[in-house]
Amino acid sequence: MRKKIAFYGGSFDHVHRGHLAIGDALLSQFGLAEFVFIPAFHAPHKRRTKPTSAYDRYAMLCLATQGREDISVSRMEFDMPERPFSIETLGRLNEIYPNDQIFFVMGADSWMDIRTWREWEKVLSVSDHIVVTRPGYEIGFDHVTDEIRQRIVDLRGGVRPNTESYVNHIFITDAVSMDISATEIRYKIRNNDPAWRDDVPGEVAKYIEKYQIYK
Repeated sequence: MRKKIAFYGGSFDHVHRGHLAIGDALLSQFGLAEFVFIPAFHAPHKRRTKPTSAYDRYAMLCLATQGREDISVSRMEFDMPERPFSIETLGRLNEIYPNDQIFFVMGADSWMDIRTWREWEKVLSVSDHIVVTRPGYEIGFDHVTDEIRQRIVDLRGGVRPNTESYVNHIFITDAVSMDISATEIRYKIRNNDPAWRDDVPGEVAKYIEKYQIYK
């Protein structure tokens, strides 16, 4: 039986409750068998900035998802650190899961910047995609081609899709209403504002404090 599996790539510097809320919401809305985080070894669009160690980011994701059978973390992009582009990652996923339905997850900001991605039109044609909107962030569609716009399925309002009816479509969902920023959390940590702990899983907060990652 064909399984539905969603893969969520990104820096995850660091993972927070908003990321986990996305996993839970999409598992429910799309009837997924599994939701997988894929931390980037070094995000292509952030080459000029130095991210937190990939292994610290991976460890924090593992801590945040421990005990979950339906949410996991992949080391896939660690095995190809010189090619951390989505088009290569999707190629690998299609090879590994040839009989399953793959969804590639991105946030609203990534969707609006999609034309900056390497081979962006091909990226949007080799799998299904889920774009997760964010409260207060306006999302548009004029920046993509007519052909791509015809493949957009708007699920805002809590619609549960029959994804079997679609092939290589882009699903827009507002299933998550949380607006949490890792940048803001890091700012609070550096400024000794204890409120940051409210937005981070407990074990991740302990890891950040123990190793003084964002000080």
